This record gives sequence, C-alpha cells and structure tokens, in this order.
Amino acid sequence: MMDLIVLVGPTGVGKTDVAITLAKALGCEIINADSRQIYRGMSIGTAAPTKEQMSEVCHHFVATLDINDYYSAARFEADVLALINKKASDSSNACTGGDDKNGRIILSGGSMLYIDAVTKGIDDIPTVSDEVRTWMRQRLEDEGLERLSEELRLLDPDYYATADRKNTQRIIHALEVCHQSGRPYSYFRTQATKPRPFNIIKLGLKRERQELFSRINQRVDKMIEDGLLEEARNLLPHRGANALNTVGYKEMFKVLDGEWSLPFAAERLKKNTRVYAKKQMTWWMRDAEIHWFHPNETAQMLTFIGQNLAESPH
Repeated sequence: MMDLIVLVGPTGVGKTDVAITLAKALGCEIINADSRQIYRGMSIGTAAPTKEQMSEVCHHFVATLDINDYYSAARFEADVLALINKKASDSSNACTGGDDKNGRIILSGGSMLYIDAVTKGIDDIPTVSDEVRTWMRQRLEDEGLERLSEELRLLDPDYYATADRKNTQRIIHALEVCHQSGRPYSYFRTQATKPRPFNIIKLGLKRERQELFSRINQRVDKMIEDGLLEEARNLLPHRGANALNTVGYKEMFKVLDGEWSLPFAAERLKKNTRVYAKKQMTWWMRDAEIHWFHPNETAQMLTFIGQNLAESPH
C-alpha cells in the first residue's frame, strides 16, 4: 500500500523547505498542493519552488498550466489519484525517469480544498461548461457580486445560509452549478469522506503567531525586491483570469492602475496574507488527524512518519 505523507500549514510557515528535507530523507517525490503555483508565470507572487529546489527533489503540478486554463479541486483530485495509482503500479519516476520503489509520496501545500479533495474526496458536482462559465463571468462584471448573491439566495437558500458571501469564486461556482444542472448546488454537497487505497499520514507545521507574521512580512518584502510588480505587469492582459484573483496580484494591479503606491500595496499585501494564514489555521485545526510540529522538528517528523507507515510491504 502506498503511503501519502500530507504536509500542511499556513502560508509563510516554511512548507517548501520542510517538504524537500523530508522527501530527501525518505527518497520520494513531492506533489504540490498550491492552487496558484500550478500556473506558469506566477512564481514570485506564489512563492513557488525555485528551479534549484525542484532540481533537488522531483515536484509534480508546479507551473504546468497556462494562466487562463480552467482548473479545480475536483480535477486536482482526479489528477493526483491517477498519479498515485501510477506510482503504486509501476514505481516509475515521472520527473526523472528514475526508479522510486519505496511506495511513498509527499503531498504538500496550503490550498485547503485541494488537500481535502485528495485525502477526503470531493462531492461529484457536475462539470460546468465553458459557455456557462463565460456567461457567469460576464454577469459578474455587468451586475456585480451583490446582485448575484441575491440570485443564489433564491436558487439555493440552504447553501446561501452557510456560504462565505465575500468569496466571489464560491458564489459564482455555486450559481454555475445551479444553472448547469437545474438543481441547487447544495443538492450535490454530501461532504462524505471517500475511502482511499493508500495510507494517509498528516503532518502540520506551525509557528508562534509573531514568528509567523514576521516571516510573512519578510517574504512580502522579498517578493517586491524580486520583481513582483513587474511579474504582475506581465500578467496584466490576463487580469480577468481566475488564477489571478488572489492575494498578491490584486494589490499589484491596484498599483498598476494608479490607485495605490507600491509601499501602501506592500503593507496591504502583508496584512491580507496574515489574514489568509489565520484562515488556513482555523480550517486545519478542525482536523484531528493532523499532528503538529515546528518546522525545525524534522527529526521528530521523520520518527512520526516511520511509526505510521503502512504495514504492507512496498
């Protein structure tokens, strides 16, 4: 049986370095579970693994999609399960052509829905056609989020009652499903955990609040120094893409529009990143299967992994 070692934690906590350290010690590969690092052209704003880091350990799902490509947690689930199944059946190394027979792979990232999709399964929600997606995107631009939220309240009051109505992507997706299927979005949301044919070991990384926030602030400063504004400028023709509806690029677009100064945008980016980190921790603290470590405790992590590997021979 394959062992899937899941590494989660808030943005800025140090997942990339820890994942590489663990992968080297375990002799395995890394599956990236960051919903933005999967796109090309966004390496600075998403703090994607560098070429040097990816040369140390084989990474999957980093910079594999064009900026306008549609992707989702459901597609990520299917792609990752297919990769794990392939690894379990032929042990081939898709990155290097080498041989990886120890039956382990690391899933590391900060996208909560992507992690849950792989470890718990995602509801079988109907695929939304390009036509419906384009139509809803145009309606959002013409009518605004508040009006579309009211439409969702009428079409699906159950989901509306629990939805984060400030989350544009989720409101629009729920409406897309309503119009695509003719049924309420909540009809498809069973939220039942699906069985998996592999052993799951969950590790979480955490730091003291001020330590984490200091790292986030320093990382934003480095992003600005490394050319985040120029990266956003190159992406400006695609600013309507869902991939760019995220912290980092939204602030830089404000600068490019002349609404904010770069120093002001940098402070906003730090604040918004800290808010997102708190949201991530709130999400994961509900999962009792996650065992928490400080990023410096890699030896303890490896001991914990060793104690929880599948008993089946690899």
